[in-house]
Amino acid sequence: MNDSSWGAPPQAGYWGPSDQGPVQGAAPAGPAYDAHYAQQTRPMPIVPDVPEHGGDQDDDQGTARPGGPLFRDEPFHDQPGRDEPYRDQNPSAQPYAAVPQNPEPMPDAPQPAQPQPPQKKSAGRDLGAAIGVGVGLGVVIIASLFVVKAVFVGVVVIAVVVGLWELTKRLEERKGIKAPLVPLAIGGAAMVVAGYARGAEGAWIAMALTALAVLVWRMTEPPEGYLKDVTAGLFAAFYVPFLATFVTMMLAADDGAWRVLVFLMLTVVSDTGAYAVGWRFGRKKLAPRISPGKTREGLLGAVAFAMAAGALCVQFLIEDGTWWQGLLLGLAVAVSATLGDLGESMIKRDLGIKDMGTLLPGHGGIMDRLDSLLPTAPVVWLLLVIFVGSG
Repeated sequence: MNDSSWGAPPQAGYWGPSDQGPVQGAAPAGPAYDAHYAQQTRPMPIVPDVPEHGGDQDDDQGTARPGGPLFRDEPFHDQPGRDEPYRDQNPSAQPYAAVPQNPEPMPDAPQPAQPQPPQKKSAGRDLGAAIGVGVGLGVVIIASLFVVKAVFVGVVVIAVVVGLWELTKRLEERKGIKAPLVPLAIGGAAMVVAGYARGAEGAWIAMALTALAVLVWRMTEPPEGYLKDVTAGLFAAFYVPFLATFVTMMLAADDGAWRVLVFLMLTVVSDTGAYAVGWRFGRKKLAPRISPGKTREGLLGAVAFAMAAGALCVQFLIEDGTWWQGLLLGLAVAVSATLGDLGESMIKRDLGIKDMGTLLPGHGGIMDRLDSLLPTAPVVWLLLVIFVGSG
């Protein structure tokens, strides 16, 4: 039924409710007809407005849509027969429903989330244990470095062998790669000693013999996986003992102990500067896919700290060294130490581990401390040779 028929006066062609009215399609009988039949015609019920929060509303007109509380299949129970005339004229129409007198209130709107207080940054490790272990290692290294050089060479050999064990163990556990540890450990120790005794020539010869030993040793096992095992073995031989030989090659100079001390100090200062500045001011990630904890601000801190320390160390600890050489050395150390740290992180991410070992509380394993030292050693050795000679 359209809106015009709700309580509107009879129009032409209107069918009266009585059987005495005009036949269908006849014209109205005039005023007498209207007066006679108006007394028998029941007015259409007036439907109250729907409360704003009751039923479904049209988005654009605000009128009630079928399917809301006005159009439920419930007759008027308080006035029986009130809807019969309308249903006689429109048999398919639904009976009128009573308007609810006490509609349910709308549910309360959800309260906005309360802002949480900012959380303090965490170092992520046991800082006390890390400092204690670091101080202990520093005492052992410095004591062996300035008392007897051969003892320091032994310390380097132990670090290399343990590092090789950690690396090959993790490769086997996580990737099923069996790099032969025995030839690597023996050849690695020989490389470190040869670098101290015979320089770069001795280190290269020991490296070549170690690679040959890895190839032959792996032949004693089935051929399945031979290529990946020997490839991992050659990588381990270069990554750990060969790079470590540059430390003992620095030690072989007349002022070798001071050169090694400068190398260690600059690497530690670079790592410390990166950690301190990155933890306090770090916002922009340096390489989030490799090491999410490193930031660009931390890299700048590493460069600033290492360059300042380099200028002081080269000026006062290295014979014939000058401060500007120390600035360049510090810059190179910061870059190489960061790249070495990222390289180690790349290996650990590929293996799906956080640390290479658990030998050092607060630090992880030996390899987790050698990650920035190993690639920095040849850089420092080369620049010192260029600046002040081989000694």
